[in-house]
Amino acid sequence: MALFLTALSGIAWTIVYIIAIRIGFTQKTYAMPIAALGLNVSWEWIYAIYGLANNTGLQSYVNLVWALGVVLILITFFRFGRAELPSFISKRVFIAWGVSIVAVSVVIQLLFIGAFGLVHMRAAIDAAFLQNLLMSGLFISMFVTRRGARGQSVTMAVAKWIGTLAPTLLVGIIQHNPFILGIGILCSVFDLAYIGLLLRARTNPPQLAASVDPSEPAVALR
Repeated sequence: MALFLTALSGIAWTIVYIIAIRIGFTQKTYAMPIAALGLNVSWEWIYAIYGLANNTGLQSYVNLVWALGVVLILITFFRFGRAELPSFISKRVFIAWGVSIVAVSVVIQLLFIGAFGLVHMRAAIDAAFLQNLLMSGLFISMFVTRRGARGQSVTMAVAKWIGTLAPTLLVGIIQHNPFILGIGILCSVFDLAYIGLLLRARTNPPQLAASVDPSEPAVALR
């Protein structure tokens, strides 16, 4: 069961990254909030390198796949994200802002390691679930800020939910970790709410269009 849930999470999050990359380059935007993106970049590269160096199993290879994919999502942010901001923010300031977020994210991951260590991967697990909860909230914020589903996808949202639910069942229930179970349940609440928003945007386009700038490109949800 543990192997199945690990593989399920790996497949689901890989789908998230593939769709986010495709959306980013085809719609010329970024499909993952930058704060969550920075934390993911730092987490995945740190634990992919650590895991492969110490032969910790399937999850290490999954982390490596994610680490490579998240770099492409980060490229979409730096390539297209400037257009999401007010005109008074220069390209140089935008790049410095993005780099700073990634740098701070690395520091945060290292602080988790310093506080909890790498024994039983507690730092990795706690950090992963907390940043997952942040991401769940930020996706809803992205929907509200963009006044609709531009740069987003129902399939990606469902895959994100499944990708988080699987380790919640593994760590929270099978391994009896009440903290992770609680954070995982909160993630599911936010993820299901986000899926509901995207489905509402799909089924009620006239209502959504009333609050969207007509100059923005139309989005076909998948």
